[in-house]
Amino acid sequence: MAVGGGGGEGGSKIDEFAPFPVQDQLPGVDFCVSSSPSWPEAIFLGFQHYIVMLGTTVIIPSILVPLMGGGNVEKADLINTLLFVAGINTLLQTWFGTRLPVVIGGSYAFIIPAISIVLSSNNNNNTFLSPHQRFKQSMRAIQGALIIASFFQIVIGFFGFWRIFARFLSPLAAVPLVTLTGLGLYAHGFPQLAKCVEIGLPALVMVVLLSQFLPHLMKSKGIKLDQFAVLFSVAIVWAYAEILTVAGAYDNKPTSTQISCRTDRSGLLSAAPWIRVPYPFQWGRPTFDAGDTFAMMAACFVAVVESTGTIIAASRYGSATPIPPSVLSRGIGWLGLGTLLAGAFGTGSGSTASVENAGLLGLTRVGSQRVVQISAGFMLFFSVLGKFGALLASIPLPIVAALYCILFAYVCSAGLGFLQFCNLNSFRTKFILGFSLFMGLSVPQYFNEYLLISGRGPVHTGAIWFNNIMQVIFSSPATVAIIVAFFLDWTHSLRHSSTRRDSGRHWWRKFRNFDQDSRSAEFYSLPYNLNRFFPSF
Repeated sequence: MAVGGGGGEGGSKIDEFAPFPVQDQLPGVDFCVSSSPSWPEAIFLGFQHYIVMLGTTVIIPSILVPLMGGGNVEKADLINTLLFVAGINTLLQTWFGTRLPVVIGGSYAFIIPAISIVLSSNNNNNTFLSPHQRFKQSMRAIQGALIIASFFQIVIGFFGFWRIFARFLSPLAAVPLVTLTGLGLYAHGFPQLAKCVEIGLPALVMVVLLSQFLPHLMKSKGIKLDQFAVLFSVAIVWAYAEILTVAGAYDNKPTSTQISCRTDRSGLLSAAPWIRVPYPFQWGRPTFDAGDTFAMMAACFVAVVESTGTIIAASRYGSATPIPPSVLSRGIGWLGLGTLLAGAFGTGSGSTASVENAGLLGLTRVGSQRVVQISAGFMLFFSVLGKFGALLASIPLPIVAALYCILFAYVCSAGLGFLQFCNLNSFRTKFILGFSLFMGLSVPQYFNEYLLISGRGPVHTGAIWFNNIMQVIFSSPATVAIIVAFFLDWTHSLRHSSTRRDSGRHWWRKFRNFDQDSRSAEFYSLPYNLNRFFPSF
């Protein structure tokens, strides 16, 4: 407590060895949640957020559409639909949800139940007239499961059940949750970059140079290289990849290499319409199956857990105070409405908070809410103007994976930053941290390897829906980690007098209720004085 002032460099010798002070709000941020850069700067930063979220938006349809019988036309339509819904959900979340600069997009957690639904549809229906009809039939089944499952998120959010969980969440348990929200996506980083290392590696090196080294070497007040490092790097390396493609560098390469490296192999530009406005139930009337719904509910639970980790990281990089449990629960409720919209429009995936965009807040040191709202405008604009959106969505994925290597790392480091609230000299703390982090990586590795080798998960009962539930939950590093950490934090040495302080609960005590700290209103109050009708507790 004696080091709370921060200390200057010209102090006594004792000050040099004093620990760094604990900070409720992250210092060094250029723009916090409630402040905004100039409009031109905000527009470019918003466009940068749009570029970053394109990766997941393209990857999910690229996995699902071929299995559903669709081609490039269906993939382009699905990408535009996913973009359109993401824009709506991002605006809703930043206006009425947590009010944090969080982008709401597609989630990998829904891929396993979606694939199960697709395979079930293919096995049970063999009389389709065309692949397009098979695509629509599968999509309607996914829509039905998403619509029903979304009420799980809506109920636990708006009825305050997630608030109960958040009130008992300590900094110690938050460390593995937030850390593995970023670190758990390591498979989407360098392994994907290495599929075309000649463009992926230059992109990675360039982002690091522009964001970390050149700003300190140049010390210029002109162009802010660190804030726009992603835009510059993507533009330069994408142009370099175009030159390699035109020059014929990949003409005699294997098909897999050409798909990863060439700039003309996505098929999106020719398939996308010039103008198309997505609308609800565009694939037809949804169909419903109880087993599919239960599996989707498990994916909704995983999305809630991972979104919680992302939201906590976003609050940190937005230099906001720790998010009150009631606000977090409110955000989860709006996340459920986002999944409901995703089911109604037919995106093939539920909604979650984008991890990569939370990492971009840390890279740019701009946590402005307005910037993310501008990025939502870009999502809506390019989803309607299909050709322009398809052009940007054709960025080779190894370039996107290079960005992931840095952005996921920022979310990981946000989680590690909460160690400042914990007693790291406690053996109880060391055990809970180490065990939850290890199990959070080891258990999903086992489940994923088993699925890859045998074609089914390690839990293979006669009920496919139960198998999918187990596979979805235990394939998520953040979910496994928080289950272990939360349980141990509330059972290990519970009666010991130092447990509460070792876990850092006393630091977050004043943020448990919305009105206990005056700063909460600055970051989390609803607009238009809506707090009078929808109070936060």
